[in-house]
Amino acid sequence: MQPAIAVLIVVAVIAILLLASSIKIVNEYERGVIFRLGRSQGAKGPGVFFIIPVIDRLVRTNLQIIAAPVASQAVITKDNVTATVDAVAYFQVIDPSASVIKVRDWYSASQLVAQTTLRSIVGRHELDQLLAERDRIDAELQIALDAQTEPWGVKVHRVEIRDVGVPPQMQRAMARQAEAERERRAKIIAAEGELAASEKLAQAAHVIAAEPGALQLRQLQTMVEISAENNSTIIFPIPVELIEALSAARRTG
Repeated sequence: MQPAIAVLIVVAVIAILLLASSIKIVNEYERGVIFRLGRSQGAKGPGVFFIIPVIDRLVRTNLQIIAAPVASQAVITKDNVTATVDAVAYFQVIDPSASVIKVRDWYSASQLVAQTTLRSIVGRHELDQLLAERDRIDAELQIALDAQTEPWGVKVHRVEIRDVGVPPQMQRAMARQAEAERERRAKIIAAEGELAASEKLAQAAHVIAAEPGALQLRQLQTMVEISAENNSTIIFPIPVELIEALSAARRTG
């Protein structure tokens, strides 16, 4: 009896272990890809399900969005400027079976593809475009990278260029260019102001020419403004017409 009881205990323990190993729990953000005798049976989860011990093998896949840094890349832009660019890509597994079967390590493979895509896309643009049109370049990177990772069951939600580094000599050249551009704008604004002032002066001259007394009134107004602001000697201009009138009266007298 005792050997039979021992055998029953051993069998019961083995059955319990097999039953425990056959129960699998997959979280909400995971899926379990089942291989039965080497053949894929698809993905299951989330929740509790059973597999056949020894015969079945479970591979867990995370479905959360992963922010993967793209290593810094030295890129030669379209205008032959060497720039150092790094970015971040947001990946998510949308097909667990493909991410396990089609590629050995989808995370590492996606990072390598992101590096080559970053060099390729950035190399098509000039440095000014890379600095000023970053959103458009990010969209190009996302489309190009998503097309390459789609067969692996991986979706690229977004790609962002985080930093663009340029050589010190190029930074100095860009600073000089920005300074020259600001000087050009300042000169244009000053010239536009001179043009507007000359137009107003021309209009004022036409008005004064139509009314001869307006010039004298303007002179008097200017002298009043000067005397109100500064206590200084004022030179009172004598109209030429007055001098000519006095001279004519003297000759006739």
